[in-house]
Amino acid sequence: MSKHNFNTIIVDDSKSIRIVLDASLSQLGIENITHCSTGRQALDTINDDPNYYQLIFIDLNMPEMDGMELIRHLGKQGFKGRVVIISGMEERVINLAAEIARQHKVHLIGNIIKPISFTELQHTLTKLHYFNEHLTTPQTSLSKAEIELAIHEQRILPYYQPKVDSKKNQVHSIEVLARIDNPGKGNNILPARFINCAEDHDLIDIITSQLLEKAIKDFAELKQAFGHSLTLSFNLSPIQLEDLTTPTRLNQLFKQHEIQPEEIIIEVTEELALQTPNQLETLNRLRIWGYGIALDDFGTGFTNVTQLKQLPFSEIKIDRSFITNIHNDHFSQVICNTLIDIAKEYQVELVAEGIESHDEYLYLKNLNAPMLLQGYLISKPKQKNELIRWFHNWKKMSEAKVEG
Repeated sequence: MSKHNFNTIIVDDSKSIRIVLDASLSQLGIENITHCSTGRQALDTINDDPNYYQLIFIDLNMPEMDGMELIRHLGKQGFKGRVVIISGMEERVINLAAEIARQHKVHLIGNIIKPISFTELQHTLTKLHYFNEHLTTPQTSLSKAEIELAIHEQRILPYYQPKVDSKKNQVHSIEVLARIDNPGKGNNILPARFINCAEDHDLIDIITSQLLEKAIKDFAELKQAFGHSLTLSFNLSPIQLEDLTTPTRLNQLFKQHEIQPEEIIIEVTEELALQTPNQLETLNRLRIWGYGIALDDFGTGFTNVTQLKQLPFSEIKIDRSFITNIHNDHFSQVICNTLIDIAKEYQVELVAEGIESHDEYLYLKNLNAPMLLQGYLISKPKQKNELIRWFHNWKKMSEAKVEG
């Protein structure tokens, strides 16, 4: 078992629980584990080095300082790690704990029911890896000069990943994902290696413009090939949302190419957006003009249920950290069911992203609620011609299943 660099605290007044959990975590590769028998002891330990710990397991029912009070204090001091509740509490308690943690800006990623299951621990560590991906910048990020050269040589490429209706089994929407062509050097370059640098050096608008110009040309052919109405979605960065001229510039671009607002969905990432009046004004103006607005990566930031109801989202995308192993992850199921209720009440489209296994796919498909499914199991991001070939194969398989 490979070693994980997760400095961990176990907070539980039961010594036997701490010993069992320690042994299981050690077996899973976690080496740096600290034991605390009370919430106060844990808080003092964290305060000694606030950035040292990445993962905390917290029992809710403890003397002196219970788990909810500890979570509140962690939020006040801006704790950046992830929290897992270890408790056998009922679903409503878990759901409320998640909402309280979100309001305190604490990343609660799961609930493990006692007695502690080794499999659930494995799922928790997998989930933690996905969360950390959002916060990690690759060491091999491109330089400003390399990005400028890619722009000059028109090497910004659109790749497309479909979202499939779980009930109709039809492609409902296509997400545009940026890549940089890397001729003679292997695979194309992923956004994680260039987006941050592009934002730092005011190159993000140029990249988005080049990406959309190519995607718009592909969109007409994709609609014709798919034979039915599609929506096209793409991501805007917080910097672009901050710029109040962004809606006008986008609107002019789409009008120029006779693309209707209802054909476009603009995705904003929960972790980074929704922080300033300008960003909110940009979102509201785009929604007023008829564009769809998607909250991407829900679960990685701190948007609470009240905000979901108040902000003008037409789509909510559940982050893959909550989709991974959802078929046997009770905490993720609670989160998903809550979002299903919100989607029904406010007529919001729900998207499950990051589907990689048949068990995940079948669980979501069999829910008594329509949603859009997206992930590598269905289709990896592809260029236009490859996506069209994928669609024809998908359509044949879907028709064969219906006939069967």
